[in-house]
Amino acid sequence: MNPLGMTVEESWQNLLAGKSGIRPIFIFEASTFPTTFAAQVADFDLSPYVRDAAAFEQAGRNVRFAMAAGRMALEDAGFAAGGFDPGRFGIYLGSGEGIVDFITLVTSIANGTRDDGTVSAVAFAETSLRRSNAMRELEQEPNMPANHLACEYGFEGPAYSCLTACAASTQAIGEASELIRLGRVDLMLAGGTHSMIHPLGVTGFNLLTAISTEPKDEPWRASRPFDRDRGGFVLGEGSTMLVLEELEHAQARGARIWGEITGYGSSADAYRMTDIHPEGRGPAASMQVALAKADVRPEDIDYISAHGTGTTENDKVETLAVKLVFGEHAFKVPISSIKSQVGHLIAAAGATELMTCVLAIRDQIVPATMNLDNPDPLCDLDYVPNTPRKTPVEVCMSNSFGFGGQNDSLVVRRFVP
Repeated sequence: MNPLGMTVEESWQNLLAGKSGIRPIFIFEASTFPTTFAAQVADFDLSPYVRDAAAFEQAGRNVRFAMAAGRMALEDAGFAAGGFDPGRFGIYLGSGEGIVDFITLVTSIANGTRDDGTVSAVAFAETSLRRSNAMRELEQEPNMPANHLACEYGFEGPAYSCLTACAASTQAIGEASELIRLGRVDLMLAGGTHSMIHPLGVTGFNLLTAISTEPKDEPWRASRPFDRDRGGFVLGEGSTMLVLEELEHAQARGARIWGEITGYGSSADAYRMTDIHPEGRGPAASMQVALAKADVRPEDIDYISAHGTGTTENDKVETLAVKLVFGEHAFKVPISSIKSQVGHLIAAAGATELMTCVLAIRDQIVPATMNLDNPDPLCDLDYVPNTPRKTPVEVCMSNSFGFGGQNDSLVVRRFVP
């Protein structure tokens, strides 16, 4: 469920066709912001995916996307109608904050502002208490998507929710797979959901100079990972969910197996809040751990789904980190960033990019990095510019590197019985 489509196949085919989900912001009035575009999900109707759509009237876009993606994942796995041990089915999501009541927030600040420009906490609180909606306050919590899904389907196993910025859903999938390997559960619904396309989200990233502001007249060209003229990422939104299952459990019920997660690595930069360590030590460590756990060599990787945000620092340091880990093979392995088309889904980015790897294995084709017209000399690897490439793909790596120095990598391969 993302700006390129409402299903796995629709998203994948639009991705391969070079289409873009980036357009002028229509979720709120953004004409006065430095950034006036984003990758948004349009014309979304929740009713086909839940028992009672009215129950989600106060829920945020992150919850709505999660309910749709979760339903589709469970249907594909054969569990939408139940048929599982509730205590052995858990949930682990990388999930962002939910709906924010901006009108109440702004009104409360206005009513509490003194003549000198400071805000009276008492006046702010009084207005907030009179005007705030209790359910909207509850729906702000990042764990709400997991809670709603558990209630909808009866999952009674472990329930986790993490918000490790841009690495959140990669971490969720990796740690969910570890829970299965430890024998704590048979099944996990794992993935991510997020939307930061709102006034506070856009304002925050504008202040950090992290998101692109140009070209306003051609927003689909605004996300340019690894390009010399890149100017930051473009905000996206959506959700991707996967059903992870213990192998013998899947085989016993004759499940269709899309792929096998064989390695997961996680690390911290221990450096700065927004900058990656300039030597690429954190990203390199997460990739090295994932390769070791998967018991594969760097030259066994056929495709890397890059974090590839389009910020000056990320793309340069990610290139360096891949070289540190892959050596000479770094120049031979195809690498691309789908953020050039779907934008940056933040907490949902990693899960969406992992599914891209699964589909690349299925169809033996890797997506392109769009808008890569003037490669940065410091980003000198094979970033598959502008056109998808037919190539043998059996084993992939998917990377996610979040603000705060959170790094997570997954290795996925074709399942061979």
